[in-house]
Amino acid sequence: MARRPPAPPDDPALKERFEREALPLLPNLYSAALRMTRNPADAEDLVQETYLRAFRGFGGFEEGTNLRAWMYRILTNTFINAYRKRQREPVTVTDEDVQDWYLYDKLGEAGVEASAESAVLERLPDEDVQQALEALPDGFRLAVLLADVEGFSYKEIAEIMGIPIGTVMSRLHRGRKALEKALWETVRERGLVAD
Repeated sequence: MARRPPAPPDDPALKERFEREALPLLPNLYSAALRMTRNPADAEDLVQETYLRAFRGFGGFEEGTNLRAWMYRILTNTFINAYRKRQREPVTVTDEDVQDWYLYDKLGEAGVEASAESAVLERLPDEDVQQALEALPDGFRLAVLLADVEGFSYKEIAEIMGIPIGTVMSRLHRGRKALEKALWETVRERGLVAD
């Protein structure tokens, strides 16, 4: 089957289709980006870059295929590329970063509506689960998030992350075991089980 060339970015039909199909995914992509980056400003930047890249490549997207998986793959690849770039740069934290996070927390308390994924994570019995998940190495954390929070299949995760299905299965297994171990430690520390 011949692949049609990408439509120019100024094609009104392409823009309309992109808005109709891709923009409704924004809240879920932001939630995933926030879990990946652990910072609202970085999550916004990641989602913005994802949508820019998706729009540029949307003319080549085959209509009728899994747009959600395609968008998550762009999000994940953009995050991984930014992470690799950040690894080569010095890390700095400013008072403004702390204040931005404080504002984000306050907005949540003020009744700003959370996405479905955030609501599920918030209903968990303890923030320790969220902290344990965030403490996982990125490769494991991304696999666990995509499978257990976003509900993607192994095949979809493999496509999104650009890795073999066997690697997905391994990362999920190891990530879930590490999560289980961290939560077990928390339960023991609280004296809820005998040593």
